[in-house]
Amino acid sequence: MGKSEPDLETPVLFDSPADQARFIRERLPKEGLFGGLDFRISPRPFGLKAEFVKELEFVGRVLLQFNRAANLLYRSSVAGKQPAWVSEWLDRGKPASLIELQRSATFKNDLPRVIRPDLLLTDTGAAITELDSIPGGIGLTGWLNQKYSELNDSQPSNPESAVVSVSTTPERVDPDSAHRIVGGADGMIRGFEQIFGSAERVNIVISDESATYRPEMEWISQQLGGDRFFVRNTSFMSFDSGDAVYRFFELFDLSNVSNAQAIVNLAQDRKIRLTPPIKPFFEEKMLLALLWNRNLRGFWHRELGSRFFEKMLELVPYTWVVDPEPLPPHAAIPELAMTDWSQLKTLSQKERNLVLKVSGFSEKAWGARGVFLGNDLSAEDWSAAVDLALRSFEQSPFVLQRFHKPKVVEAEWFDFETGALVGMESRVRLCPYFFVVGDGDAARTQLGGVLATLCPADKKIIHGMRDAILAPCSVIQ
Repeated sequence: MGKSEPDLETPVLFDSPADQARFIRERLPKEGLFGGLDFRISPRPFGLKAEFVKELEFVGRVLLQFNRAANLLYRSSVAGKQPAWVSEWLDRGKPASLIELQRSATFKNDLPRVIRPDLLLTDTGAAITELDSIPGGIGLTGWLNQKYSELNDSQPSNPESAVVSVSTTPERVDPDSAHRIVGGADGMIRGFEQIFGSAERVNIVISDESATYRPEMEWISQQLGGDRFFVRNTSFMSFDSGDAVYRFFELFDLSNVSNAQAIVNLAQDRKIRLTPPIKPFFEEKMLLALLWNRNLRGFWHRELGSRFFEKMLELVPYTWVVDPEPLPPHAAIPELAMTDWSQLKTLSQKERNLVLKVSGFSEKAWGARGVFLGNDLSAEDWSAAVDLALRSFEQSPFVLQRFHKPKVVEAEWFDFETGALVGMESRVRLCPYFFVVGDGDAARTQLGGVLATLCPADKKIIHGMRDAILAPCSVIQ
């Protein structure tokens, strides 16, 4: 059995946004795409200006080089060629067996094959708040790209209503501009396929903890053909030499993944191709704090080059590791003019344009869990969050990051209960999916698609929720 063709429908013309929204909803897979997650449907994609999309493609190159540099930084720290505190920070809370694995010579040059930044649109440009190497949404974005491409192909040449567009500073554009989906109808599907090279069989191993994402991965496996791609549970053990394994489970959850040891052993023997690699430091938000650390500026500048380094500083808000180690009396924490982390608790709500996050290796380190937005909390709750961050350093470090508030944009979704198109002031998170194709220095990133999450403007933290619009992004020509 060969690869199945994309699930295309006979083109139809639409008289209204209601028809467009129904077209999308009626084609949702019966099994859904996310376990238990509903979202609002927009009759049109979220528009991005062509120059912004071109800039995103450049960002993919920058992030791949950042991952290469981060990999080198960790290994150099272990070897004594970079400061020891770098690997000590990144190893906090990890079991010795996992630390040994990520230092293994076998995995020396292995990098994540999917890079997905969380990118907020602000009044001053875009801001990358996190990098995810095991992201959800690959199948969802693939499905959205496919269906909205069909919708676009069926549209008249002059659509009546505008799409929102962004450049470095987002702005509205001509509502009659033609547009196409970023990555095209099958960019996500083909991008995901190519990260596994020539492997004859690809096993997508999904843990119970990540079961929410099983439906979308089953969908993308079906699109790629049932003779090569397979979704597996954690009890599957029949791996063959030459297989590829996509690790859809977090490393903090390793003890609950029954076949993890078998996968690791096969990867160490180079009998299977494993991605993402067994390197928990790639799941740490503190990598963004290390980018800003002045002690490492020479390293980053050398390994990234001045252009890529400046781009990272432009995109990433200032980030600190919350390390409670006492400072000398004459010293201060950079950018904060504080001599002790506990002084964070004394800041007024207006001054707390900051966010505390669990760095990684924790069940609270993904989604909106383990995130504390300073200007959204009472003084008592903020103090409690600071205390939690300080006492967690030995086992589960926190980072502090400047909060760049997303700008408000106008969006629309279709209410199927009332039969009305509803306007919604929204804040936007973009998730571009970069697939790393090729090996070593020949590896390159491909932008498969961009998922827009539009939450009501009164929501402080943007994430997938019932009240959010989830839509693919299109290019405005």
